[in-house]
Amino acid sequence: MTVRDLFESAGYHFENEMPDGEVSGIATDSRAVRPGNVFIALRGIHSDGHQYIRQALSSGALMAVGECRMPGVYTVPDSREACARLYDAYFGHPGKDLRLFAVTGTNGKTTTAAMLSHILNTAGSPTGLIGTLGAFLNGENKTLPNHDVLANMTTPDPAELYRILAGMRDAGARGAVLEVSSHALYFKKTAPLFFKKAVFTNLSPEHLDLHGDMETYYQVKKSLFDSCAEAIVSTFDDYGKRLSKEIGVPAFQVGEEMIGELREGAWGSSFRFCDTRFLLPLPGRFVMEDAVLAAATAIREGIPAETAAAALADFHGVKGRMEAIAQNPLGIRVFVDYAHTPDALSKLLLNVRRFCPTGGRILLLFGCGGDRDRTKRGEMGGIASRLADFTVLTSDNCRSEDPMDILAEIKSGMLPGKACRVIPDREEAIAFAVEEARSGDILVLAGKGHEEYEIRGTKRLPFSEREIAARCMAERVKRETHEN
Repeated sequence: MTVRDLFESAGYHFENEMPDGEVSGIATDSRAVRPGNVFIALRGIHSDGHQYIRQALSSGALMAVGECRMPGVYTVPDSREACARLYDAYFGHPGKDLRLFAVTGTNGKTTTAAMLSHILNTAGSPTGLIGTLGAFLNGENKTLPNHDVLANMTTPDPAELYRILAGMRDAGARGAVLEVSSHALYFKKTAPLFFKKAVFTNLSPEHLDLHGDMETYYQVKKSLFDSCAEAIVSTFDDYGKRLSKEIGVPAFQVGEEMIGELREGAWGSSFRFCDTRFLLPLPGRFVMEDAVLAAATAIREGIPAETAAAALADFHGVKGRMEAIAQNPLGIRVFVDYAHTPDALSKLLLNVRRFCPTGGRILLLFGCGGDRDRTKRGEMGGIASRLADFTVLTSDNCRSEDPMDILAEIKSGMLPGKACRVIPDREEAIAFAVEEARSGDILVLAGKGHEEYEIRGTKRLPFSEREIAARCMAERVKRETHEN
């Protein structure tokens, strides 16, 4: 592919002469530039790629793309958007060969997207899944070849995103379901893509360190619906009700009034939707709402409601979302969940309370991320003290912050006199919580979910809370069995 071919395929045109030569690749890091590359200068939080244009050109880049005017630079109004469009063109516009579905919102994206891809695969349409847990071609029930490393972000950067979509297309997928984060929309990662259906789950305070306020956050999320044929919108959520009125595409609303004969328990839930009985083997009201959104999207796409119901009856959950672990004979239930926002934590605890045995307690272990939105810390502390019976405050990716400072901010929002223990070391905290639990209690480990690491400073260290909780529980079972 020549420079001209690449740029014209991406929708850009040259008025003047352009360099000759075949494009060998695209780079956004000047240190990674190889001869024949096109270098894209991106403005980041900590650095500006425009400072390294000359370095990239001297390393053999055919040309550079940026928001400035200088020799060797193709000037664009938005380098981020150009980055997505050029990578999309480089990989042959894979989105045009796939039925694309987007899921956005603060909470529930991962579960809703996984449910939707599961339904589509069950219906005989091989469909990929790209999101927080990585990239999967679910029809083959395995991680997509060459993409088996968990994603570092909900929506991959363009270099990876369009490579994955091309890999799915080449592997025989007919469609793909994408979790689309506000960061992805803000940084124009999905700019070239057009979605058949875009799903909105809910909106609550999150990422305000990037967006500043809820109105800006909402407008960023809303921008997704400029690039879809139809919206599937949850009206369980007030922002969803507003969104349905403000977007310029047809909006199919999914809300309380569409759910009938709802029954919930520790085993899961059953309900009637679209004149069809659904049985969901996963507990939690919020999980049911995710299921209804996924089912509605599939049904609007032409999948029979009975097929959607059969698929969801065989859906056994998503890693780190109300995931039951540490099975034991002591009568203690342990769950891992990704809840890391006030809204998600509140919904999680309210739903756990629904199936907590009479006389049983809810024990909650959680923390808040460092170098992230500080405004939610005290609020989450307040939620914990109101809705949990005993709280263990601990670290959760403290990054550059002192974990004790984070924990103090969380605790400042807690009600006085509520049972609480502060243990900064998360492994030590899990061991304590397991020992504290008694028969009939439910222990919830919140915040990390699927993550298998702990970030301290700039280091990402291996950390599996599942393994730690399972080991601690096994040790307790062995000890108490021996004692008896």
